[in-house]
Amino acid sequence: MTHRPDDQRAIALTIAIFAVAGFASTFSTRIVDPLVPTIAADLAASVKSIALLATAFALPYALIQPILGPVGDAVGKLRVMRACVAVLAASLVASAFAPDATTLFVLRVIAGAAAGGVIPLALAAIGDRVGMEGRQVAISRFLVAIILGQLAGSSLSGVLALVIGWRGVFALAAVLAGAALVAVLLAARRAAEPTGRFDVGVARARYRMLLAMPRARALFAFVFVEAAALFGLFPFAAVLLERRGAGGPAEAGLAIAGFAIGGLVYSALVRTLLRFLGMPRMIAAGGIVAALAVCALVFVGDWRLMAAAFLAMGLGFYMMHNSFQTAVTELAAQARGSATALHACFFFLGGALGPALIGAGFAYIGEGATLALAALSVAILGPVAGLILARTDPARRVDPAGTR
Repeated sequence: MTHRPDDQRAIALTIAIFAVAGFASTFSTRIVDPLVPTIAADLAASVKSIALLATAFALPYALIQPILGPVGDAVGKLRVMRACVAVLAASLVASAFAPDATTLFVLRVIAGAAAGGVIPLALAAIGDRVGMEGRQVAISRFLVAIILGQLAGSSLSGVLALVIGWRGVFALAAVLAGAALVAVLLAARRAAEPTGRFDVGVARARYRMLLAMPRARALFAFVFVEAAALFGLFPFAAVLLERRGAGGPAEAGLAIAGFAIGGLVYSALVRTLLRFLGMPRMIAAGGIVAALAVCALVFVGDWRLMAAAFLAMGLGFYMMHNSFQTAVTELAAQARGSATALHACFFFLGGALGPALIGAGFAYIGEGATLALAALSVAILGPVAGLILARTDPARRVDPAGTR
């Protein structure tokens, strides 16, 4: 499919609108991480209990996916996004005035569930609007906003809190969510959305259809493994640096920022990588690059070297993950929202399990063995995933000579 110039401009505008929503969503996701001690002191709560705000956000985000996906397919993805962004903005405003830790916990649960209706449905909507030949590049552009939101949320919120307080940071996040709501409203005015009604039976049938597809089951398993193996390492960056006398939480935050920078490098290189490698080989190469980066964590004794390792890890991760996201949008056009939502659910469940597995590994078999196993799992994942996706590609046509 070749898009006319006016089509290309419309696609670019659509991605820009979704980027605003994606940035606001990921910014609101990461803002609590550096503020845990500050919030705990202000609300007279323990640091341990305030740290659970991350779980309060992440679990609803994952568990709401199987509901929001089919609802988006039935009544319109932008309609669901609009409602979710509105609820996210309202919960962030209320969070800025939370009188105690319990109230803030409940509001983070609501915010997590609402944020869960932004990025997966935006990916599905991009799949609806962009042909497969340009979809991976389009999604990679959308990923830039997500990555920047992660960087800003985790790195700026701590600094901003010194000036405007943690409540001011939540208020800023609410303003960004309000801007996202305006952007989604503009997108909805330009789009023709379905006018159907949600039907539980139809939703179940779509999930049965997706789970009966070997390619879909493989994609769900791939993102679960990559999230557990790679994102599970993030909470232990500071541990590794402290044990080696190379820094603490501040240096660990800077090192982890390298992961997001690796994602930006991927976004800049994606056209070239696809041209020279193609999707299956790029996935395989991504797994190997990420695995080598994890192995480097066994030896690094300086936060700058750890940042370089995380940068390589981020590059390898997005070489795989962006490919998985693109493949998911092509599983079933009539159930694209359901597919991307279920994909996100498995990804966040893997991310939730990963720290527990890595922590248990550090405790029972040691750092080196645990990191080696994480690296091995990713090294196997990349080539295996590339091979499976190549063999199950619905567009694959093989002639008698064995060529495409």
